[in-house]
Amino acid sequence: QVQLVESGGGLVQAGGSLRLSCVASGRTLSSYRMAWFRQAPGKEREIVAGIRWSGGSTYYGDSVKGRFTILRDNAKNTVYLQMNSLKPEDTAVYYCAARLEGVPKYDYWGQGTQVTVSS
Repeated sequence: QVQLVESGGGLVQAGGSLRLSCVASGRTLSSYRMAWFRQAPGKEREIVAGIRWSGGSTYYGDSVKGRFTILRDNAKNTVYLQMNSLKPEDTAVYYCAARLEGVPKYDYWGQGTQVTVSS
């Protein structure tokens, strides 16, 4: 089992920045991929960014490329999502998720943290 706890959400004006954190515990994470997803009201959940815990290769959704950065701190078992140049359309609940390498589905999820961007 992997436990994930997110923090860092809040209310920010358009153009501002926020940094989300996801602390992972319960397993050795070197064989896991981590990701941030988001879900806005009335919309499907979408992947925002992903990172390999070991090696650090990253993935970004088209809507956030160039604005968001996913980072990991192995010593702290923490994955971050640095969000810059925020737009009202970034408003959503953001979730941290984990899956084992080679498994297609993200099996472990945090509770979510609300990000609201005002215009």
